[in-house]
Amino acid sequence: MLREHYPTDKRFEEILSYLPKMEASLAKIDRYLEDEKLYRLIRQDLSKRWPKTLETGRRSTPVEVVLRMLVVRRLYKYSYEETEQAVSDSLALRQFCRVYLNRVPDDTTLIRWANLIQPKTLEKFNERITQLAREHKVTKGRKLRTDGTVVETNMHAPSDSRQLADSVRVLARTVVRAKTILKTGRQKVCQQFQDFTQAARKIARQIGETLSQRSEAAREVGKQKYQELLDMTEKTVAWAVQTEAQLRGYSQREAQRLSDTLTTFVPRVQQVIEQTVRRVLQEEPVPAGEKIVSIFEPHTDIICRGKPSHPVEYGHKVWLNEVDGGIVSHYRILNGNPPDELQWKPSLQAHQATFKEPPQQASADRGLYSEPNETLAHDLGVLRVILPKPGYRSQQRLNHEHKAWFVKGRKWHAGVEGRISVLKRAHGLGRCLAHGFQGFQCWVGWGVIAGNLAVIGRT
Repeated sequence: MLREHYPTDKRFEEILSYLPKMEASLAKIDRYLEDEKLYRLIRQDLSKRWPKTLETGRRSTPVEVVLRMLVVRRLYKYSYEETEQAVSDSLALRQFCRVYLNRVPDDTTLIRWANLIQPKTLEKFNERITQLAREHKVTKGRKLRTDGTVVETNMHAPSDSRQLADSVRVLARTVVRAKTILKTGRQKVCQQFQDFTQAARKIARQIGETLSQRSEAAREVGKQKYQELLDMTEKTVAWAVQTEAQLRGYSQREAQRLSDTLTTFVPRVQQVIEQTVRRVLQEEPVPAGEKIVSIFEPHTDIICRGKPSHPVEYGHKVWLNEVDGGIVSHYRILNGNPPDELQWKPSLQAHQATFKEPPQQASADRGLYSEPNETLAHDLGVLRVILPKPGYRSQQRLNHEHKAWFVKGRKWHAGVEGRISVLKRAHGLGRCLAHGFQGFQCWVGWGVIAGNLAVIGRT
């Protein structure tokens, strides 16, 4: 049964009376999280863990405790284990999380609850925080600056050889585990199965060493090594397909889990094989949209933004709207690597939806400039549109961009880079440590929420 909160503990309150008060910024965040609408958003998702979570079963970890511990985790950039330890050791965090003198939920419990919260819920959660910030005059929503960044997925730099070696490792490991179940059920298992994990890893390393020489002879040797690695991978795939077919007849949870693993990874491995044959053996250029750069995070996009320090990035482009007061009022995860120019209209529309009126000032980098974009902003009612034009500028355009309000707006817009930097360094938006695309969406959502709460706490 889903529990709302722990009852207040008089003993805990008595202990707190002898200690200094909660940190001012944390106390302010605490008051914001008492909002009923925020609480109901999270409760609605947590209530769907089981069909009768709201009616029967043992009493769960309170919704209030789960929400506040997840906020603490991203507020201080903790892992789940570190969150459990920090809350257990700190009376201030016990008070903030409403745990009091009760046992702090362990990290695995927190993970299970966190996985129930949906990305759309976090978007609504952030919208509500923005509304609360406006009600408390943290922001007025009169100024808008918009920009994008890349949040990387948690993967190593991709190469075909490394992906093939990973494919062999994952499939072979699953087949070996499945053989134990099949033998227990007296099912005939593939006697010819051979685990190529070590051999594939060795060949992948040899390919890297060979191709680093960058000579024609090295390329030919590299092709031969790739062919060996492809043969190993294809044999492993064949054994995996056979094993998955045998596991279908088993109702055991472990058998179903292994079957699901094979069903998930076999198509990804086949895609890696296909792109390796095309790229290496046939020397055919493979478009970025047809590539898979990680069998573990297949949703990852290949993003080239022309930055010398990061010529190629692997993850997703995230677009942010920041308003006066330092609040990120809207965020969205883009599909692929679309032109920045296309993000101006959605950003203005999102601001209009949140604040019910257009901003008085809207700014972006020169990559978003176009005459239709400027016209669109004016048509929506934006008074000061600050979009610097790239390339050649006429004298009339130069005079326009040298006006005092335009120059001042450009200086204010530069602050969005600082906001992105803080989100990356302090709240985990540099690299996503969650798995899957839904995990990626939730990671970004919690990072933005934590950043906004931190700003509110300091205001």
